[in-house]
Amino acid sequence: MRYEKIAAGRFLARPNRFIAHVEMDGRTETVHVKNTGRCRELLVPGARVYLAEGTNPARKTRYDLVAVEKGNRLINMDSQAPNAAVQEWLAGEMAAALPAGARIKPEYTYGGSRFDFGILTPELALLEVKGVTLEQGGAALFPDAPTERGVKHLRHLAGYARSGGTAGVLFVIQMQGVDHFAPNGATDPAFAAALRQAREAGVRVLAYDCRVTPESMALNAPVPVWS
Repeated sequence: MRYEKIAAGRFLARPNRFIAHVEMDGRTETVHVKNTGRCRELLVPGARVYLAEGTNPARKTRYDLVAVEKGNRLINMDSQAPNAAVQEWLAGEMAAALPAGARIKPEYTYGGSRFDFGILTPELALLEVKGVTLEQGGAALFPDAPTERGVKHLRHLAGYARSGGTAGVLFVIQMQGVDHFAPNGATDPAFAAALRQAREAGVRVLAYDCRVTPESMALNAPVPVWS
C-alpha cells in the first residue's frame, strides 16, 4: 500500500476530528486527518507528521495526514490503510495458503452486518480488520475509543463461528516494535468482553505488525495475542 506524493511537516493543532493545522515550510496548512479516532498520544504539538497530497483539485484540503513519528517509532494512522494492506496481503503472500479458486470479496454483507472481507473457498470465511495505532509500554491496544460497531461485528462473527462457519478478526498494528496485542479493556470493557467471547466461540484472533515508511505500509509479521 503506497502513497503517490508525500510531504513532511510539524503538527500544530487539531480543531476537530476531521482537520489539523500543520506547519510546512514556514506556513500553516490545514490538512485532512484520515483517522477520526482520538489519537491524543500521537497528535501532540511539534510531532513530525507525513502528508499525502490529494489528487482531486476540487477538494478543500490539499493534503491528508497519514503518518506520525512517536519517539523513534513511525506510525501510520490512515484508517483506510489496514484494509488496503490486508487486501494486498491476501492476494499476494497469503494466496498460496488459500484453496485454488478462492475468491476474495471486500465489503461483504452477511447476516445484517458488513464485514471487511468475505473469502469464498467455496465455503464462506468472514474476516474483519481493525487498525491499531495505540501503543502503551510495548503493547498494541484496541480500541482507543469505545466502538459499538466493533462490538456488533464481534458478536456476529461469534454467532457465525458457533454455527460452524469460519470467522476471524485481524488486528493490523500500524507500526513495528510492539511486544504483543491486547484489547483495551480500560477504554472499552464491552469490546474486550466481546473479543474474549468471540475467541471462545471459535473466532480466530490474529495480530500483525506492519512495515511502515512515510510512503507505504505493508503487513510484516504475526504479533503475540494476549492470553
